Amino acid sequence: MNDKRYFVSVIIPVYNGESFIMEALESVLRQDCLPKEIIVVDDGSTDQTAKILSDLPGGIRYFRQKNQGPASARNRGILTAKEPILAFLDIDDLWVPNKLSTQINYMAQHPEIQYTIANFKYFLEKGCDPPPGFKKELLEGSHVGRLMGTLVARKTVFDQIGLFDTTFKTAEDVDWFSRTNDRQIAMAVLPQVLLHKRVHDKNISLNADKNNVNLLKALRQSVQRKKQTTDSQKEER
Repeated sequence: MNDKRYFVSVIIPVYNGESFIMEALESVLRQDCLPKEIIVVDDGSTDQTAKILSDLPGGIRYFRQKNQGPASARNRGILTAKEPILAFLDIDDLWVPNKLSTQINYMAQHPEIQYTIANFKYFLEKGCDPPPGFKKELLEGSHVGRLMGTLVARKTVFDQIGLFDTTFKTAEDVDWFSRTNDRQIAMAVLPQVLLHKRVHDKNISLNADKNNVNLLKALRQSVQRKKQTTDSQKEER
């Protein structure tokens, strides 16, 4: 493995992730170029997650908080991060080994780009059924990943856009990406498949029924932001 380390903080929120957390961490530690730091935020797990994380390898920073949802856990990681670039991973998903190097190198070559996302593929956890509302045909092929597991962002983006909205218990990433789009933050979609997203019966983020309310909320807020911008522009004329 290359000894070079990127000036990247990897943020991993976890809640009751005893089945997946070590596999997710291993996918980060197998990167061809490692991040400077890995931050794991335990959002009040009630299973064996805390015990598992008490034996983490050196260099991994571990924080535990009362259960407040993934947006709060990610925010804790962002506020704690020491590096100028941030990357995110959910505990039930896996990075490919060249994930960070592909995105970091692209951003180094294109300094105007403030964040990148990439393509991903779903895979079904052995012995599990997809959550309600998940379309099984999505298990075929790759997809553009406007989701946390593909995101690599300059930390300054969060100074411009703000942190994740903790009023969202799901779809907080949809809201954040919507805000960056409304502000026309320079970004790039890389064509490579850099994430494998696990589908399983406890995956709340893939539960269409639970997500619809929050997706509509994110959409309404985006429409309101655009209306406010249009009104402001009219007043300036």
